[in-house]
Amino acid sequence: MDDVARELSISKKTLYQYVTDKDDLVGKFIDNEIEIRQEEISKCFGFGFNAIEELFEISIFMNKLMRDQNPATEYDLKKYYPQHYQKTLKAHREGIYNYLLVNMEKGAKEGLYRKDMNKEIIAKLYLWRSEDSHLNDLFTVEEFTSIKLFIEFLTYHIRGIATEKGIMMLEKKVKELETAYNK
Repeated sequence: MDDVARELSISKKTLYQYVTDKDDLVGKFIDNEIEIRQEEISKCFGFGFNAIEELFEISIFMNKLMRDQNPATEYDLKKYYPQHYQKTLKAHREGIYNYLLVNMEKGAKEGLYRKDMNKEIIAKLYLWRSEDSHLNDLFTVEEFTSIKLFIEFLTYHIRGIATEKGIMMLEKKVKELETAYNK
């Protein structure tokens, strides 16, 4: 708490007017991070993107978050503040799961995704694949956050649920992304 007060250029007494202890401070930080991420993701809905474009935009945002996150932060959170770690994990899972359901419904209405899919199972499979690849040692952090893996992961997902029209949109988005990252 001394370090936090010093970084904020306030006294510890002033800091304790806002938080009761380190656990409370971490909790407030976590709540703020969850809110910020939800606001950022919500912004992607206001641009008039189709379901595939929207999925790419949100996935790019999430990929950037993973690249910028220090792995030690997650480790420390798990070890010292397990209840806050569980809260972030729950918010992350619920947010992505619910977003995927909305995205698949939108894509089906737009004719980009198949109408005959089990959205709940596909959303859970997506979460499972993304969490599993992140939490094991098959990929380094650099590989896991690379544009190549990102494109393959989204291509794998979208091809499984897309119509012909959706596949054409996917291929267009992949070319745009590859062009942007190969400059």
